[in-house]
Amino acid sequence: MSTSVLYDAPGPKARRRSIIFSIIGLAVIVAGIVGLLFILAAPRVTANGASQPGLLDGSRWDIFLDRAVWRTLGDGVLATLRMAAVAAVLAVIIGILFSFGRSARAVWIRVPVAVILEFFRGMPVLLMMLFILLVFGTGTYWAGVAALAIYNGAIIGEALRAGIQSLPKGQREAGLSIGLTPVATRFLIEFPQAFRQMLPIIIAQLVVLLKDTSLAYIVGYSELLRTGVNNLSNFFGNRYFFSLFFVVLVIYLAMNLALSWVARFIARKSGPKLGTLTPGTFLPPGAEGTQAITMVRHADETTPGTTH
Repeated sequence: MSTSVLYDAPGPKARRRSIIFSIIGLAVIVAGIVGLLFILAAPRVTANGASQPGLLDGSRWDIFLDRAVWRTLGDGVLATLRMAAVAAVLAVIIGILFSFGRSARAVWIRVPVAVILEFFRGMPVLLMMLFILLVFGTGTYWAGVAALAIYNGAIIGEALRAGIQSLPKGQREAGLSIGLTPVATRFLIEFPQAFRQMLPIIIAQLVVLLKDTSLAYIVGYSELLRTGVNNLSNFFGNRYFFSLFFVVLVIYLAMNLALSWVARFIARKSGPKLGTLTPGTFLPPGAEGTQAITMVRHADETTPGTTH
């Protein structure tokens, strides 16, 4: 029998109450979905009194039988991914530079970098896009890429700095004790651990970056939102506005969920594996005790004649 130190095991009444609440909650969710479908399927009355079929009527979805519509949406997806990919790479690079500058020992480096970082973090992404487009005269693509890279780079830089500061001081001291310079210690010992520790936060910020590409709609870049909701609805008419909006929403969700899955996969593969450490391995904070016990057990299991 296993017990938890965090809470007591629920008794029969608590389990029965939990089941009842779960059934009620599920019923409320199902009723909400059914009500939403009923509202969407109801006929619409325009401002001039004309009646139009509901949003779920087949006449509002027939344009998706045309391959040209999907080709246009595909062009929008490629434009969105092209902006997000370049901005993500630049954001990680900028974030690394910010983290090193923000955690530098020299005051004349740390203070100016902190001021610049806070300035970029406080500026809205859309305002930054417009500023870059109007002041520097770049195209809509590079205005969006630059704004997304700078803003998200500032967020990633703060996350990496927090990861470096959360490491035990023994990590740095161990690097210095074996003859590494402070810069080499930062690059070879501290930064890899901080990057791995903050990888879920970094990937989550890249998901935000992917969604923020839709802000380039305002500056005139033909990404997915502008292509699907604006251009196609203007071509086919407002009758298909909801249908196009829904399809674009599903595409955005699919891309974000795929990126989140990749993030979880990378975090699983890059995490420390128990039982595989060797003496001299640098450990992330909080894992020393567990890893040490595992190392001892692993050594005992592989040593002939060892008894427990």
